[in-house]
Amino acid sequence: MALECEVRTFKQSEWRIYKDLRLRALSESPDAYGRTLDEELQRSDDEWETRLERAQDRQTSLPIIAMCNKAPVGLAWGRIDMSEPQVAHVFQVWVDPHYRNRGVGQQLLGELVGWAREIRVRWVELNVTQGNGPAMSLYERLGFRPYGDLTPLREGSPLMMQSMRLATNAEE
Repeated sequence: MALECEVRTFKQSEWRIYKDLRLRALSESPDAYGRTLDEELQRSDDEWETRLERAQDRQTSLPIIAMCNKAPVGLAWGRIDMSEPQVAHVFQVWVDPHYRNRGVGQQLLGELVGWAREIRVRWVELNVTQGNGPAMSLYERLGFRPYGDLTPLREGSPLMMQSMRLATNAEE
């Protein structure tokens, strides 16, 4: 059953909520991300605050949060790398396990795809760890398709990740 949540941009002042969600994601799903919990735990509070502060230009970055019943339950981040301005990259997608399979991930990704169309990029790209069936299924249901070769999740990891891409049909 789909659950209606508020999906919105993180406010700059919500860096503590962002930090908590990000650390929960890395703790709960360590094989889904290129960064590790240990790496992120090394960040100072100033670095967490600065991360959101730098993301306030909606033309290049969109850090979003899912709030269900006034509780933070998910996050995702879209970013444009100016060396590749026609591609919106999606990072850090995570939904609290108690809220999975209820449409929250779809709402988060829908917001990012809508943003990508709004800023008129051609592609939305993300990576998924090989073997992460639920995430792969979600992305495929939304129209993402695998492309490119498998690459290591991170240095020294035996896990591989698959890049996926969605055309936005944005006019050039």
